[in-house]
Amino acid sequence: MQSLAMIENWPVPTAAAAVVRADGTVAGSHGPTDHRFPLASVTKPLAAYAALVAYEEGAIELDEPAGPEGSTVRHLLAHTSGLAFDEHRATAAPGTRRLYSNAGFEVLGDHIAKATDIPFAEYLHQAVLEPLGMTATVLDGSPAKDGVSTVADLVRFAAEVQAPRLLDARTVLEAMSVVHPGLSGVLPGYGNRKPNDWGLGFEIRDAKSPHWTGASSSPRTFGHFGQSGTFLWIDPDARAACVALTDRDFGPWAIEAWPRFTDAVLAELRG
Repeated sequence: MQSLAMIENWPVPTAAAAVVRADGTVAGSHGPTDHRFPLASVTKPLAAYAALVAYEEGAIELDEPAGPEGSTVRHLLAHTSGLAFDEHRATAAPGTRRLYSNAGFEVLGDHIAKATDIPFAEYLHQAVLEPLGMTATVLDGSPAKDGVSTVADLVRFAAEVQAPRLLDARTVLEAMSVVHPGLSGVLPGYGNRKPNDWGLGFEIRDAKSPHWTGASSSPRTFGHFGQSGTFLWIDPDARAACVALTDRDFGPWAIEAWPRFTDAVLAELRG
């Protein structure tokens, strides 16, 4: 795919990208796809997928108590538990605001570790990384932000999400559907959004503008970006997903470059 070569013009030391179709075939890749990059918050979809495996295995329930009083596993996954961004304190009642929270994913990781009697990083490895052959991916720290991976590994994950083998397809459909519709909140890097729609561990594009995906991305597009200059989006209407990893922190360069890149990728897929 010629559009992927646009990453060569990004003001970053190292970048790699790939597109994988819904049938699992790689439409194209560019750059060092085996280079390991810190994922920052692109760790969250991986952690969420492990949580959904734990749910399907019967280790946890989505609506069981977890986190602050009145909060559940579902609230933690959807950033509606009321927990602050990086502090383990509640700043709102569960289900009333979309408060993007690293702390919420850390509480989630601890909850799953207690339920399964397996450290969360090891559970993630056993439940998701190992079955998908993601041998270069590790979690060393917070389930919210301390993953390290490669484009090649995340292509495997993006293929799984589009055609699930580890989960029932209905569970993935729930993960990419809005949880607690209508809630407003801050989308990191972009300010307040009304609504700030989110699924179970995945951000949902809907009508958000400006946004880190493209102007031509479908409203059903879901995924995540990371402050380390990383993103993963899945566009069900395009029947494709895209991964891009860099080693320059998210900032104005990304706000400008990423949507243009995504629109070029989508145009080439349609063409």
